Amino acid sequence: MTKINAKETVLLFLDALNSEDFEEARKYLEDDMKFIGVMGERDSADAYMGDMKKMKFKYEIKKALSEGDDVAAFYDINMGKQTIFSSGWYHVENGKIKWFKVLFDPRPLLEYDEKD
Repeated sequence: MTKINAKETVLLFLDALNSEDFEEARKYLEDDMKFIGVMGERDSADAYMGDMKKMKFKYEIKKALSEGDDVAAFYDINMGKQTIFSSGWYHVENGKIKWFKVLFDPRPLLEYDEKD
């Protein structure tokens, strides 16, 4: 098996999420991975993937940069009722995502909820 670099790992993970191939996406995550986001945190790959199966976000990648085992990705996330520009910082160990943080301005989501 050919070893892929950190940037390829992250891009393949996001592509699998976009395709709703959650089994494939899960392969790119360490079991004990940590997700830190604006609206919450998850402490395992299974918990995170459970959320992704329900939400089915779509990522339109604008730019991805890497330095060693760290990847910065900038993308529009289509969250169903809103599309939000976001950034993610991914850390890869042994070919799998160990942790990542996603940042975005949540105000459009909160404003939409108030109107609903």
